[in-house]
Amino acid sequence: MMRMSIVFIFLALLVQSATPKVHRSVNRSIQIVNESASKIEIFWVHPETREPSLMSNPFIVPGADFSLNSFVGHEFLVKEMPGKNGCQVDSCKTENFKVSPNDEQVIRVSPEITVTFVDNKIRARKEADELIKACQVDARKRVELAGQDKAAALDAMDDLVNCVQGGVSSRLETVNEEIAFQASVRTDIAALLENYTCTDDSLNSSKDITTQQWKQADLTRTVHIKHERPTSRIHVIENFISDDECDAMEAAAQKSLHRATVADGKGGSRLSDNRKAMQAGIKVPWKDEASGNAIARLSRRVYDYTNHVLGLGIEEHGQEDLMSIQYFGRGKNDTEPDRYTPHCDGDCTGLPHKHGTRMATMVMYCDVADLGG
Repeated sequence: MMRMSIVFIFLALLVQSATPKVHRSVNRSIQIVNESASKIEIFWVHPETREPSLMSNPFIVPGADFSLNSFVGHEFLVKEMPGKNGCQVDSCKTENFKVSPNDEQVIRVSPEITVTFVDNKIRARKEADELIKACQVDARKRVELAGQDKAAALDAMDDLVNCVQGGVSSRLETVNEEIAFQASVRTDIAALLENYTCTDDSLNSSKDITTQQWKQADLTRTVHIKHERPTSRIHVIENFISDDECDAMEAAAQKSLHRATVADGKGGSRLSDNRKAMQAGIKVPWKDEASGNAIARLSRRVYDYTNHVLGLGIEEHGQEDLMSIQYFGRGKNDTEPDRYTPHCDGDCTGLPHKHGTRMATMVMYCDVADLGG
């Protein structure tokens, strides 16, 4: 029996008392908008030599914009280019700006060749200030009209709070609608892509971002990094599970196979059309680990790799058992073939990870599929 690699998906292994450290990438996308009547050039400024390097290749015409991928802390120079009659003043103007840690960064170059820098946090602060100022204007008028009437003044203050709450609620509603829309787009695309990838037997796997070596118990395994983001990662590890470990898992699962379920996000499980398979939970005999029990040995490897990548120091106490998933018979040409379709092992809302819920999922393949892989 041929054994395959393990796919390690850091998406959703149950964590009882660990909180992840999220390290954001320093890559940032910025957009430069030329609102002046002059052509401008954009230069990257070397942090040590201060030597400028042209990035706009060659210039940005009036009314145009220029997108650039950069890194937090990088500095850029905006330089006015002379027209037929020279620059707007005696010498061509220059302005500098730095890439911030925030998102949605837009740099606007005004008609006077001055730079206005806006990112998502600055934009949010501005919107909040405008909202509060609008509410304050009305409240101030009512307080002045109230004079010595304390009850009327208090009513004005209550209305000020209600005004701000109403504006915030409206903004949150808009944001939640956008989150719901993006979530529906993502799930719809996932279903379409799943059908396509199952149909195209010749489709290659995604290219590696990079490869690494992981050493455990005097064995070194190759790790293919397929996807690497602060809150989601996909690693494929070669030869993670051995023949005797697969045999031990299959034998332990045989007596309790039942229709597969998925986590319901509330601490339980539910049936789902996404899981056309049979499953069985396998209790790990940790007391036999020292004597070389195959299932305990495999489970220890699971925790070792999880901690190697996440650095959370997760222990086996209080965690979920191993799960065996087995498929029987239904193939590609059947109406409902056996397959493992996209789904979430718990909440899948795009919100930050909830403390005490699943942190990672490991999928260990024992048999090579006849088609695909």
